[in-house]
Amino acid sequence: MAPTQDLQNGTSSSAPPSRVTLSLGHLPHKKDIKAPWPRTPTRVDPNNPPWPAYRGYHEYSFAHATMQSRLPTILGKAIEDATRTLNEQSSEERIVDLVACIDRMGELMTDLSGNAKLRPIIDDGEADVALWNKEIAKYFQGKDFMNAPWLFAEAYKYRRLHECFSVSKFFHDYDVFYRQKCDTFSRSSDAVFELSMRFADPFKIAEDLSAEGKLEAERLMFLELTQVCLWGNATDLSLLINMTEEQIKSLQSTGGDNLAATEKNILGNHLNGLWDTVKVLRDRTGGRVDFVLDNAGFELYCDCVYADFLLQSGLATQIRFHGKRYPWFVSDVTKKDWEWLLNTLVYGQLFPQASDVELESLRRLGTRWKQYEKEGKWVYEQHPFWCTGYTFWDLHSEAPDLFLHLSRSDLVFFKGDLNHRKLTYDCAAPASTPFDVAIGPMASSAGAPKIASLRTIKSDVVVGLGSDGDTTAEKLDAKEPGWKISGKYAVVLLSEGRPGEKVRFA
Repeated sequence: MAPTQDLQNGTSSSAPPSRVTLSLGHLPHKKDIKAPWPRTPTRVDPNNPPWPAYRGYHEYSFAHATMQSRLPTILGKAIEDATRTLNEQSSEERIVDLVACIDRMGELMTDLSGNAKLRPIIDDGEADVALWNKEIAKYFQGKDFMNAPWLFAEAYKYRRLHECFSVSKFFHDYDVFYRQKCDTFSRSSDAVFELSMRFADPFKIAEDLSAEGKLEAERLMFLELTQVCLWGNATDLSLLINMTEEQIKSLQSTGGDNLAATEKNILGNHLNGLWDTVKVLRDRTGGRVDFVLDNAGFELYCDCVYADFLLQSGLATQIRFHGKRYPWFVSDVTKKDWEWLLNTLVYGQLFPQASDVELESLRRLGTRWKQYEKEGKWVYEQHPFWCTGYTFWDLHSEAPDLFLHLSRSDLVFFKGDLNHRKLTYDCAAPASTPFDVAIGPMASSAGAPKIASLRTIKSDVVVGLGSDGDTTAEKLDAKEPGWKISGKYAVVLLSEGRPGEKVRFA
């Protein structure tokens, strides 16, 4: 180091200069500056949601309980199911093939329990591989199960589970959750017949009512069936793995008195606005309504009862149902689940204790619903985007064909907790955040359809509770610490969208 000159004494020195300090006495005091939430749109991406993401290492959150305990338990039960199927095989070729599937599930369990890095998805011929691997490469290089946002990490686990079978010869479309879904519906007989005995015959309004009286009767029926459709979401197998039959019956109670009592638990309640929306549809001679489905079994059954009413009353002229291409989040609807439900109602022997009258009520429902399919009034669809790690904020950019398809709908129902998490980016937004703000481009993009989210609250994200929502959430946090995951509370939230605008894609 070159010597420094001591200007006062005229001598040189090897000592470094003393540290330079600034006198800031005349500047304003330092302020407590908070980070700007939500992030500006250009700073939002899958690893940086509009508000802070829930991640597996957040021990205070449901994300931690899911990643540490729930997902390994679910995967363990899936391995048990595949092993049961293995023990039923006789062909050596099929046995060897299924053993390889089970081995891959074991490797996934090792990665999950060991908090491994998120590797790319193997090219198994699925249409979503490119979407998955682009997102992993762009946003999640070096991320593991615990430090990636919970929503992405959880979806990634189910995509890896599908990969365990999709590369096999004989079991590429095997559903490790199928037995659970069928069994849970078979234990739902009380609620199933409660609805079938009421709606087996076509819906009719008393002829002696005035026009105003008929409209009011229809409004009340609509509001009650919307609640049936909402609370049917309570049967989520990823949460109810060890529930008793009595507990399931309690959750699925659909009697009028029960629904009146539970409406007070709808914390964000746009039911009346939803009625005004569908009433306008009929005034325009009916329209198209879409359901982005959640759980198979009893919830799907409730969705169908609701959709049946919308058709019969003229509130809609066509219903499109959107399901998953392969097993997803334990109980999400696949094409196999859809076909099983309709055919079980018509031909099944699922309820041995049922009376002939009860079985006939199911047969009538199933026959009518299958006829809707033949006539094109009900259409089942499955797009690859629904089984990706992207939230619906990216639907218009990553799946523009699907966004355009939905933009042609007059109203899109998003059912359940997972769809709500994907609508809202599954992040720590304040409970008072308006629904239109929380769903971002799904409300603001040109061509965005009207959206209704019917969701029983089973995870941390809660928005749309109104101007006093933060206070409501704080009171519930103090009174009922587990209220966000109990399924006791719900929201029915409506976004007006921008359906009148022309859709443009870059």
